[in-house]
Amino acid sequence: MSGKKHSSFDRVLGRLDSLDSVNLANLVQRLARERALFEEIFNTLQEGILVVRDDGAIEYANRSAHGLIGLGNEDFSGQTLWRLVPGLRPSLGATLDDERGIGAAPVVAREFTLTYPEARTVRLYMVPFRVAGRPPARRFAVILTDITKEKQSTEERIESERTSSILLLAAGVAHELGNPLNSLTIHLQLAERKLRKVRASPEVDAVTDSLRICRDEVRRLDGIITNFLEAIRPRPPDLAETRLTDVLADVLRFQQQEFADRGIEVEAETEALPLVMADRNQLKQVFFNITKNAIEAMGPGGKLKIKTRVDDDSVFLLFADSGSGIKKEDLVRLFQPYHTTKIGGNGLGLMIAQRIMREHGGQIGLESKETVGTVVTLQFPRKDRRVRMLQS
Repeated sequence: MSGKKHSSFDRVLGRLDSLDSVNLANLVQRLARERALFEEIFNTLQEGILVVRDDGAIEYANRSAHGLIGLGNEDFSGQTLWRLVPGLRPSLGATLDDERGIGAAPVVAREFTLTYPEARTVRLYMVPFRVAGRPPARRFAVILTDITKEKQSTEERIESERTSSILLLAAGVAHELGNPLNSLTIHLQLAERKLRKVRASPEVDAVTDSLRICRDEVRRLDGIITNFLEAIRPRPPDLAETRLTDVLADVLRFQQQEFADRGIEVEAETEALPLVMADRNQLKQVFFNITKNAIEAMGPGGKLKIKTRVDDDSVFLLFADSGSGIKKEDLVRLFQPYHTTKIGGNGLGLMIAQRIMREHGGQIGLESKETVGTVVTLQFPRKDRRVRMLQS
């Protein structure tokens, strides 16, 4: 509606009690026409549009939403989104339970799988808003997009572009490897010369410094090569019984010095978690990519909070940083290949993490607010639940 229409309605509503039956009937007819117009507009959209309450009760659903979540032509009165899409509520808990103002609440973007009325992959985008009233009520606008074909075509597109991608990545890797290799060569030569004299003169400190530089360069090379190989040579996970907290502890221990050097505090509130079926090395890659992104998003004095949660079906790991957050327009594109918001980034980290999570039967979700920070949620199927699903 235009501003003029708003003003006209406000004036009419302001004297609603004084309207006679004829004018009141005209007003009702006008409102009905306006509603019908907007209903028609929303029903032409291919995206599903929902309005839900904190408890998941659906207050509005357009035609596409009816088809996506299996409502058909049924009335959605009394229906809840959590019943129609099982497993969605736990992964949105942090946002739904957030009692801060609308401006401070995070926007959510995530993907999930629907099995009814047919198997599909759906991208969800959820934004909180206020509904006028006394007191004002909080609602969530939920936009659902069917990305099943996009997901399938992505794998085909990556395969068809693999040759050109390898050449592009190889050029970048060759450039990145050049300087550290030269540095390694020089410092290894110096170390060898000094080691030959170490008994004759006290040069242990100098040798130690040279070796430390070599170790730093080797570590950087390892990161570059790992990302390169993961991008061009994906492999199926070697699943085994895994305790997520043990893998997480290994990654945090590896990054401990980097956290300290950058003045970042890590607060991990973990509990005894059920076992999951996972590839330990691939999970390390996921955790490392997420914590590395968090480190790069935060300045000195930042805080990374890690929490765990469990329900009957899933195990959750939540990584919350106090960084700069992600713009709304970037949030929905972060899992696309080669899309990055970082200078010098390759846009592969989150794509690799998402692929690994999918192959583990899990999901990855993002919630972010500019200047506030980002929460990454990893959802894994419990081992006992995974077995039941396979048997059924």
